[in-house]
Amino acid sequence: MDEILSVFSVEAREQLEAMEAGLMQLEQGDRDPETINAVFRAAHTIKGGAGVVEIHSVEKFTHVLENVLDRLRNGEIEVSGDMISALLLGCDHIGALLGVVQAGGMEPDEELKQAGEVITEALRPFLGGKAQAGVATKPAADDLAETDSGNVQRNDRDSPTNDCWHISIRFGESVLKNGMDPLAFLRYLLNLGEIAHITTLTDALPDTDEMDPELCYLGFEINFRSHATKDAIEKVFDFCRDDCDLHILPPNSKVADFLQLIDALPEETMRLGEILIKSGALTKEELDDGLRRQSGATAGTDDAASAPQLGDILIQQSNVQPELVEAAAAKQKVVSEKKAAESSLIRVHADKLDQLIDLVGELVIAGASANLLARKSGEGTLVEATSVLTRLVESIRDSALALRMVQIGETFNRFHRVARDVSKELGKDIELVITGAETELDKSVVEKIGDPLMHLVRNAMDHGIESAAVRAANGKPVKGRVELNAYHDSGSIVIEVVDDGGGLNKDRIQAKAVEKGLIQPGDSLSDQEVVNLIFEAGFSTVEKVTNLSGRGVGMDVVRKNITALRGSVDVKTELGAGSRFTIRLPLTLAIIDGFLTGVGKSSYVIPLDMVVECIELANTSADRDYINLRGQVLPYVRLRELFEVPGTQPPRENVVVVQYAGQKAGIVVDQLLGEFQTVIKPLGTLFRNMRGIGGSTILGSGEVALILDVQALVSRSARSEEQQAQGATGTRRLEAH
Repeated sequence: MDEILSVFSVEAREQLEAMEAGLMQLEQGDRDPETINAVFRAAHTIKGGAGVVEIHSVEKFTHVLENVLDRLRNGEIEVSGDMISALLLGCDHIGALLGVVQAGGMEPDEELKQAGEVITEALRPFLGGKAQAGVATKPAADDLAETDSGNVQRNDRDSPTNDCWHISIRFGESVLKNGMDPLAFLRYLLNLGEIAHITTLTDALPDTDEMDPELCYLGFEINFRSHATKDAIEKVFDFCRDDCDLHILPPNSKVADFLQLIDALPEETMRLGEILIKSGALTKEELDDGLRRQSGATAGTDDAASAPQLGDILIQQSNVQPELVEAAAAKQKVVSEKKAAESSLIRVHADKLDQLIDLVGELVIAGASANLLARKSGEGTLVEATSVLTRLVESIRDSALALRMVQIGETFNRFHRVARDVSKELGKDIELVITGAETELDKSVVEKIGDPLMHLVRNAMDHGIESAAVRAANGKPVKGRVELNAYHDSGSIVIEVVDDGGGLNKDRIQAKAVEKGLIQPGDSLSDQEVVNLIFEAGFSTVEKVTNLSGRGVGMDVVRKNITALRGSVDVKTELGAGSRFTIRLPLTLAIIDGFLTGVGKSSYVIPLDMVVECIELANTSADRDYINLRGQVLPYVRLRELFEVPGTQPPRENVVVVQYAGQKAGIVVDQLLGEFQTVIKPLGTLFRNMRGIGGSTILGSGEVALILDVQALVSRSARSEEQQAQGATGTRRLEAH
C-alpha cells in the first residue's frame, strides 16, 4: 500500500471513531445540532477523501450514510434506535472496506459487497423521498393581477411572506428593445414556486412627454416562496442578467440553513467567496460582480489596505446577509488556525519512535558510564562537565518518553459501542461510565491492554449485571452500571472495571474448582484465594455457552496478558453489591527512575516511584521478619536470603520501605547507592518466571543489575504476615487449652 492510501486509511479510521462516538451520544439523548453536524462532517470527510484517492467502494457507500445524516441534520427525520443501529453497522462496513484497502486491494469481494447492500437496504427507510425543486404547483398566469396602483401581485396578497425569498430586480432600459418581456420572466419564475407578494417599482418613470415607449423603466420587489436554490432562481433571469440589476436574499428560515451549511463545509482552505458559493448563499455571478467592484475600488486608491473588503461590498449590494458573511469569515479563520496547528504536527512511524527510545536508552547507559569514570578520576572540571551531560540526557530521556505517552481515553471510548451492542444482545439496560480518560501511559502498554479490558467489560455485563427483573426484585435500579476508571498511583497506572451487579458467588466458585480438580474438597482457602480461582485456565461457572462467555478462555488470558506487561490484576467482590477488577500497570516499559541498592557484590534496582523512605534496620530476632515502623507492623524481605546471595551479613543493614497497591513492605539490603536512571532490559525466556525479578539493566561500570518486582515482593510479605498472624492465633489457642 502506497503512502497516499496509508495516510487516507489512518485518517479515515480517525473519522470513523468520531462518527461512532457522535452516534453513541445521539442515542444517549444528546440532541445538540453540533453533535449531528460533527457526525455528518466525519462522513463527508471520509467520502471526500475516498473520492480523492479513487476508492469508489468507500465513496459510494459513505454517500448513503451521508444522505441519512443530511436528512437528520435538516430535521426531516428523528433519531431512533433502529437508525443508530443501521448507521453503526454502516461504520463497521466502512471499516471493513478500509481493511481491504490496507490489505492492498481496491475493490471488496462479493461477500462484502452483499453485506453493504444489506446495510443499504436497512438504511432505505430513513432516506425518504428527496425534496424536489419546484414543490409548489405551477399557478396559472391569471393568478397575476393588476391592482389599481398598477402593481402586479398574487390574489392571495395577505399570505405570510416571512418565509420567502426576496427578489429585487430592476430591468435595464434596453430590455424591451432586445425583444424580452419582463412579465415573461415573472411567469417563468412560477415554475419554481409561487409569488406571495409583488410590488412594482415605478420611481424611474420619466414625465409623460419624455417617456419612450420602447424603453423599460420598471422594477419589481418580489416575495417568492420556493424550495429552489438561489442559483436556480438566478438562472430564471439568465437572458437578461447583463441588462438588469438583480439581488436575491434568502428567507429567514433559509439563513439558518445556510449557517449550518457553512459550518458543515469540509475544513479546506477556501476564500470567503468560495465558502459562500459552496453553501449556496451566493452565486458565481454575484461573486464576480463583487470582485469587479472591489478591483475598481482598489485601483482608485494608493493604499491597498484601505480598499473595501469583499464581504462589505456583497452586503452593500444586498447579495448576502451580514450574518452569513460573518459565519463564512469565522469558518475561514477556524480552518486557517487548524491548518496552522496541523502544519506543526508530523506523523512518525511507530518503528522509528521505538528506535529512538532504544538509542536514548543506550545514551543513558553511556552517560552513566562517563559519569562514573569522571568521579573515579577526581578531576573537578570533568565531573562538572559530566554532570551537565547527565542533566541533558535526563531531559532528552523525558522528552523521548513523552512522545510515547498517549491518553487511555482512545482505548476507553470504543467500549461505548461494545457496551451498547452487548447490552442489546443480552436484553439488559446497562450504562457505561468512563472517568480518567485523560490519564496517560506508554503507547505500547495501551496497545496491549485492549484485549484484557474487552474480556473484563464483557464479563461484567454478562456475568456481573443481573437481568432487569432480578435487579427490581432486589430493590436495585433496573439500569445496570459498569464503570471504567483510570488514574496514576505510585508510579503505576491503575485501571478499574467496576459493576454494580450480583458479585461473585464464592461457594459456587469453590464447588466448580473442586469439580474441575483445581483444588481438593478438604482444602482450606481464604476468601481472596477462592476469588482468584476465576483466573485459572479453563475455569467458568456458566452452565450454558453463549456468544459472549462460558468457554473459560477469558480470565486466564486477562491475567497472562497483564502479567506479560509487568502488571497485576486483583478482584474485590461483595455478593449482591458487585465486583471491582483492578489492573495495575507500569507507566512505561522503556526507561524509569530507579533506586540502586547493593547486597554483597550484587546490585538491585527498585523503581523510585514505589520507594517511600529508607531506614536503618535495628537488631531484630532472627526468626522475625517484621519491624515496628512508628506504631505500624512493617513486614520485610531480606534480599540476601531470598536470592541466596553468598557472603557474610554486614553489621549494618538498611530497609527500603516500598508501597504497592496501598500495601507497604520493607526490602532489606546492605547498601543504599542512590538514584539511578534505569534502562529496562527484558529477561530471557529462561528467567521469565522468576519471582521477585522484573527485568535487568546495565550499570555505568558495564555490570548487570536486576530490577526488583516490587509487586511480587509486597505480595510475598503480605502472605508471610498473614501466616504469622494465623500462627500466633493458633499458638494462643493452644496455650488457652
